[in-house]
Amino acid sequence: MNLAILFLSCLTLIKFKQPLNAQTIPKFRVMILTDIEADPDDAQSMVRFLTYANQWDIEGLIATTSIHQKTRVAPETIHKILQAYQKVQPNLLKHEKGYPAYEELKTKVKKGLPVYGMNGVGAGKDSEGSEWIINTLKKNDSRPLWIPAWGGTNCLAQALWKIRQNETTSQAQKLYDKIRVYTISDQDDSGPWIRKTFPSIFYIASPGYTYGHATWLGIAFPMPGSDKIVTGNEWLAENIQQGHGPMGAAYPDVAYGMEGDSPAFLYLVPNGLNEPEHPNYGGWGGRYEFYTPSLKKDTMFARPDWPEDEPESRSLWTNAEDSVVSAIDKQGYKSIQATIWRWRTEFQNDFAARMDWCTKSFSEANHPPIPALVHKDLFTVRSGEQFHLNAEGTQDPDGDSMSYLWFQYKEAGTYPGTVSFRPYAANLYDLPVTAPPVDSPKTIHFILKVTDKGKPALTRYKRVIVTVVPK
Repeated sequence: MNLAILFLSCLTLIKFKQPLNAQTIPKFRVMILTDIEADPDDAQSMVRFLTYANQWDIEGLIATTSIHQKTRVAPETIHKILQAYQKVQPNLLKHEKGYPAYEELKTKVKKGLPVYGMNGVGAGKDSEGSEWIINTLKKNDSRPLWIPAWGGTNCLAQALWKIRQNETTSQAQKLYDKIRVYTISDQDDSGPWIRKTFPSIFYIASPGYTYGHATWLGIAFPMPGSDKIVTGNEWLAENIQQGHGPMGAAYPDVAYGMEGDSPAFLYLVPNGLNEPEHPNYGGWGGRYEFYTPSLKKDTMFARPDWPEDEPESRSLWTNAEDSVVSAIDKQGYKSIQATIWRWRTEFQNDFAARMDWCTKSFSEANHPPIPALVHKDLFTVRSGEQFHLNAEGTQDPDGDSMSYLWFQYKEAGTYPGTVSFRPYAANLYDLPVTAPPVDSPKTIHFILKVTDKGKPALTRYKRVIVTVVPK
């Protein structure tokens, strides 16, 4: 082979492999609604959220009310945490690009009306928060606007009420189509109203005012099989609060539960596992299926002044169960909370590393591995055909050794069975698989989990969706 042919062959190989190993994904637009000061957990979530501020285009940080805080909004607490962020932002930039300046973020802090729920919706009920939502939706930007709601949603409800009043039906629908809501249960009566009045809006929730049937409990509550150490006070003090600069000092102690609101944005972290437009795929923020949930009576966390839950008026993305074998006790568990706590060790370590970034140099801290594939992440095979799942080319920016684990995420696919890996070893980066027999096309989700041996150990993923068709 002469040099010209060799060069062209290498160039062709590079062109083929590049899109598979390095994909440019547009940042999500994110606007937080928070009843901050109702409970220390919102301030905790805000600290974590800002350590990921480079991952998104942050469009707004809006202080709202909730059933826990009906007559007060607290934008001053958001500003206080942003001032801590301002001090560490230059150091965060040593580790990853894109952390927005404090001066930019502080202009995006807004507030809703200090009234509860639907009392803040209707004529004359505009606020700087509701107006900010409308103006953001009207931007010349085709990307969806993700709205993680950590408290009440009346600020969003007022924006929607005004859009319906002032826009043509077709223009209003274009704005509704941009909206992606993820609420942490219903913390005022505007959430059910939004779902009933605007049935086309993309909505993720564990509906209801009582929290016993909520997926988000998996973030920190001591569920059987979950990693309880990484949400304990001792771990938080060592890895988050103490010795981590102003951001660590801004992270308050746990009162009722750690960061109950964080699943709403952990769902959006671009870690290779999360696929936000597909809630049924599962990820750090949980897994959800699209159906109309039945009303479940529950007294967990209930208070006498809470309203009765209403029957759900429409289908939405809501609670789904995962079956998980716990890495802690090796026992099997099945629950809606398991769709979050199964990843708890990994997302807690990830947060701890980002808190290290607030004060440490690049060489002193750990950074997540960069998984790669030598094949497409979507392909089709026939029953009985052998294929390979191959992560060759995976790298670690710190030069750390890495562990590999391929597993089937059974609930995310349409194939009802369990795929047998033979031969199987946990640390194979190149895994042979035989497609199972099917009588109609079925999808199987395979997850590559790559964990480095840095401190704290960090994990990233690749999702491969294989469609199996009959012979």
